[in-house]
Amino acid sequence: MSIAHIAAGIAAIAGLVALALLPLYADAYYLSLSIGLLQFTVLATAWGLFSGPTRYVSLATTAFFGVGAYTVAVLGELLAWPLVLLIAVAIGALMAVIVGVSTLRLSGLHFVIFTFGLAELVRQLVIWYEVNRTRVLGRYVFVDITQSDIYWQLLGLAVAVFAIGWLIARSRLGFALRIIGEDETVARHCGINVTFAKVALFAISAVFMTLVGAIMAPRWTYIEPSIAFNPTISFEVVIMALLGGAHRLWGPAVGAIPLTLLFEFLSARFPSTSTLIIGIVFLLIVYALPSGVVGLWERARWRRPVAPAAQGGQP
Repeated sequence: MSIAHIAAGIAAIAGLVALALLPLYADAYYLSLSIGLLQFTVLATAWGLFSGPTRYVSLATTAFFGVGAYTVAVLGELLAWPLVLLIAVAIGALMAVIVGVSTLRLSGLHFVIFTFGLAELVRQLVIWYEVNRTRVLGRYVFVDITQSDIYWQLLGLAVAVFAIGWLIARSRLGFALRIIGEDETVARHCGINVTFAKVALFAISAVFMTLVGAIMAPRWTYIEPSIAFNPTISFEVVIMALLGGAHRLWGPAVGAIPLTLLFEFLSARFPSTSTLIIGIVFLLIVYALPSGVVGLWERARWRRPVAPAAQGGQP
C-alpha cells in the first residue's frame, strides 16, 4: 500500500469523525440541512447501485421511501426501534423482489412508466386502507428519536451504502450487472442469470431507500400519503444521480450535495415555481451532461496531453 493510499485513508477517517461530531457543535438549522444532505446522498447512491450498471431508470424511490415511513408510523409506538427498522427492511425487500420478478423483464420507457405507476399505486392503496379501515388519513409519529439520532443513523447508512456498493462493484454480481447493462442478450449467452442479478440488486437498492424513509419518519411527527409518497422525491433522486454520474459509486453523491442545497434554496425562495425549475434543471442536465460530472471529468482526464517521454519518444 502506497503512502498516497494511507494518507487518503487517514483523511477519510478524520472526515468521518468530524461528520460524526457535527450534531455536538452545529445549530438546529445546519443540523437540519445536514440531515437533508445525508438523506439524498443515501437515496441517490442507492438508486445508482441498481440503475448505474443496469441503465434502468427507476422512479420507484418514493414507493420504498413511503413504505419505510409508514412502517414507522404504524409500528413506531408498539415495538422497539431496531425491530421497527428490521420490519421495514423486510417489507421493502419483499416488495422489491415481487416487483422485480414481475417487471424487470421490461426495459426502457416501459420500465420508467411502470415504476412511476408503482409509487402512485402504493400511495392509493395506503389512502384506501386509511380511509376505509382506520377512518383517519394521516398518522402521528411519536417515537423517542431526536434530530441527532436521525443524523447519526443516516450517516451510518451512508457509510453502509458506499461500503456495499464498493463490494458489489468488485464482485461477480457487479461484473454480471455491467455486462447486463451493455447487452442483456450477450449476458444470457455468457451464462449469467440475468433475472436473479437484476432482482438481487434492485432489492438491495430498495432496502436502503426503505430505511431512509423509516429513519426520516420521526422528523415529521405527522405523516400522510402526500408527504410519505411525494413523487418529487423520485425525480430529485434521478436528477442528482444523473448530474453526478450514476456509472460511478461516488457520482450520485457529487450530484446530491449541490442539488440538495439548490432545491433547499428554491423551495424557500420560489415555493410556487420550484417544481418547474427542477424540471428545467433536469432537462439541462440530460442535454448538457449525459454522463454527469464524473463522465465530464473522466473525458477531460483522458484527453489531457501526454508528455513525449511518456509516449516512448525523446524528452
